[in-house]
Amino acid sequence: MSTGTGGDYWKDKGLPSVFKHELLKRYLPQFGGMTGAHSHDKRVVYLDGYAGEGRYENGDPASAEIALRVSSHFRAKRGLTLECFFTEPQQKSFEKLHKVVEHYRAGGVPAHAHRGEADSVLDSVIQQAVRAPLFLFLDPCGLVLPQDRLVDVLAQQRPQKKPATELLMNFSMMAVWRLGGHVRSPKGNEKSLQRFDDVCGGTWWREYFAEAAAPGARDGAAEDAIEAVAAEYARRLERRTGMFVQSVPVSHAPHKRAVYRLVFATRSQYGLWVFGDTVARARDAWWQTLELQEEQNDPDALFSTVSILRPDPEVVAKAAVPAMAANLEQMLRAGRPVKLVDHTLELFGAYYGQVTDPAARKAVKYLHGEGKTSTTGVGGAKTRELIVHPGRP
Repeated sequence: MSTGTGGDYWKDKGLPSVFKHELLKRYLPQFGGMTGAHSHDKRVVYLDGYAGEGRYENGDPASAEIALRVSSHFRAKRGLTLECFFTEPQQKSFEKLHKVVEHYRAGGVPAHAHRGEADSVLDSVIQQAVRAPLFLFLDPCGLVLPQDRLVDVLAQQRPQKKPATELLMNFSMMAVWRLGGHVRSPKGNEKSLQRFDDVCGGTWWREYFAEAAAPGARDGAAEDAIEAVAAEYARRLERRTGMFVQSVPVSHAPHKRAVYRLVFATRSQYGLWVFGDTVARARDAWWQTLELQEEQNDPDALFSTVSILRPDPEVVAKAAVPAMAANLEQMLRAGRPVKLVDHTLELFGAYYGQVTDPAARKAVKYLHGEGKTSTTGVGGAKTRELIVHPGRP
């Protein structure tokens, strides 16, 4: 169950939301375009399970309006239907959400707003998507749905590759920290612990914090336990669903611990490829927003935090290209052609989500320049569609 948001939350967009919404704004149209074109009626179903007010008080679109805009564009320009479902349990937030949704419905956008918890409409949305691709966006302010429930949806009700099913979910690191305190304290609330047991699909997560509270535990062990729990959660979700799962940290400031992780699940290498590219672009927007905020807050500053702390994108790309070329070279040693999109994580390696799509083409050109592939990387298909051949002996 979502725990709600503070009174200032909807005034304007914080840095974590900048990243999250930039990612959604970029990825959702691509998911709809990639999957909707092959849907039997060119229809895609979208659920925003914790939609809030739909729009910030300063007029910026929140997640609901971002999806509604995508749906409107699809309807007008691409002949595709993105049918949107939104849920929100709080009455005041729902009333504002409903007004936003009704505005787009009046323009022909297929959208539905429901007051209640995400789980209350999940089964009916799945029924609406029986023959259509389905994208689930679950962004609670508290704890997300139990993992068993997610596994039932992703591995039992929607186990097939087509029509596609994908998930983007907020896994709250702040909630993990708070509940970890219950494990470490003799006065911990057992009911709260059991609720998080459900979220994690077992009691396994408690062991990390029990170890952190043990006599002789090193300083910082409790903080590290948060990251360990998040990583193990993603691994378990991947194993139980058979999907590719990626977990992306989102923070308020540079080099600060994540306030939550965005957990992405897909069965498609194409989805994995596009998501990594989108994460890198959303990260760039996060830095640009931080720089703009600093300029507004202190226009006379000689140096900004961004100029000091931000990794130079050109430097990152310069390091990524030879590393990715080496990964590609390793794959080509089997003596068979390699289609890039079929090996997304192997190709990008540690730079997945750090660099954008063009870095992969540059890696092919780099390898060609070393005489290790006959593929030039020039022209032709989209980068992800490139088929790279071993070099001639």
